[in-house]
Amino acid sequence: MLSRTAAALVPFFGRLTVTLDAEGELAPGSVVAANHTSLSDPAIVLAALRQLGVEPVVMAAAGLWRVPLLGRALVRDGHVPVRRGDPGAAGCLDDAAAALARGRLVLIYGEGGIPDGGDATELPPRPFRTGLARLAAATGAPVVPLGQSGARRIISGGVLGQLAGLATAPLRRPDLRVHIGAPVRLTGDPATATAQAHRAVTAAWWSAAHPHGAPAGRTAPPVAVGASV
Repeated sequence: MLSRTAAALVPFFGRLTVTLDAEGELAPGSVVAANHTSLSDPAIVLAALRQLGVEPVVMAAAGLWRVPLLGRALVRDGHVPVRRGDPGAAGCLDDAAAALARGRLVLIYGEGGIPDGGDATELPPRPFRTGLARLAAATGAPVVPLGQSGARRIISGGVLGQLAGLATAPLRRPDLRVHIGAPVRLTGDPATATAQAHRAVTAAWWSAAHPHGAPAGRTAPPVAVGASV
């Protein structure tokens, strides 16, 4: 339901473009790792993945399960609540691992949250938490890096700015871009694997944010290091 709803609504708010690396692949049982910059980017990512025939299990903040209607949809579709600060928080990785074992793709946001405030300026991925690396190590699943840009042009800033952005987006029709990189196998200890995943997602984000190459005075980030699947 969430993927279908996102696919129907996102084109109303902006122009979505989805691209893949030549080796980009969304194989069953993969972890999709995306950058998180706005309250609107989960819908954009879900819409992009549905274009590619994928409806993932989403790992998301447990508070969303308390929202009427949305919470029931999350339960029905088998998404995974993440209870940060709870003694049993690590159990969400077990739930995600079970979904991977069933051949589902699992969408995870390595940053664990969105930036505070700010304007619509595009932001690179912030440091990742270790949950992504731990999930990949426990399951052996490949990690598919996904970069998205443009979400902050729909929702960013404080409450008033977010409402204004959402209300005017259908008129502005901002460019929304999602780029999917080649899968990587994370290696090393959690810190090393987390850094590897961060580089891969940053490279995918750069491809989404700068589809025509680096802007004047800027250079692209280093190519992600990791063994391609």
